[in-house]
Amino acid sequence: MRTFQDFSRSASSRWATHGLLGRKPLSEFLGPELDEISFRMRFDVQQGMNPKQEMDRLLEMCRSGVAETLIIGGIALGMDQWIVKSVKQGWTLVDGAGRLLVGEADVTLEEYMRR
Repeated sequence: MRTFQDFSRSASSRWATHGLLGRKPLSEFLGPELDEISFRMRFDVQQGMNPKQEMDRLLEMCRSGVAETLIIGGIALGMDQWIVKSVKQGWTLVDGAGRLLVGEADVTLEEYMRR
């Protein structure tokens, strides 16, 4: 179980514009765009976590391109699965031996639709 804050979800649509001679262009709805979710996660050694290990796991998910189901509160979000589009790490507190004690990760997910 992992917790997060600053959760936001964005949805948009795809449109084409067809130019017409002497008239305003016509807009055509092509369909929905892929949704995007972003949030911040905090990892603290005092909460029984290994911040470096947790943030490395997020990096691996981003670099591997594997799609997963996102479940929040026991309910799957979205129409299908999600990929980790980006991860931005912040090393908030490091001890004298170079061990990460507190870290934060800004995560962006993108909806993934299987064919």
